[in-house]
Amino acid sequence: MKKIVKTTNAPAPIGPYNQAVIVGDAVYISGTIAMDLQSKQLIKTNIKEETKIVMDYIDAILKAAGIDFNNVVKTTIFLNDMNNFVHVNEVYSSYFKSDFPARATIQAQRLPKDANVEISMEAKIF
Repeated sequence: MKKIVKTTNAPAPIGPYNQAVIVGDAVYISGTIAMDLQSKQLIKTNIKEETKIVMDYIDAILKAAGIDFNNVVKTTIFLNDMNNFVHVNEVYSSYFKSDFPARATIQAQRLPKDANVEISMEAKIF
């Protein structure tokens, strides 16, 4: 049985998917981009600010699922430019207080709404 996770503190899906889905003790968080909650327009300032916005949205999704970043076991980061790797790492790492999850970082030719960064995560409910 699966449970759909929804919060108004993160962007609503822009396609046929959910912000997150819980199956058993696993939480699967969809790719999240820096999209303004009211206008639904992409926020393009600089990579650090965009990453912070994405991580704050994921924090809201985790909270809606009843967990936090300590529960994250796997992250996938998509970048439109691998030269931003160091800047994304700087922001990303500040959200974890204990051990870091496993992770893959991939340069993608194009992301939804032409975003610079998209992040998805998998977590466990302990």
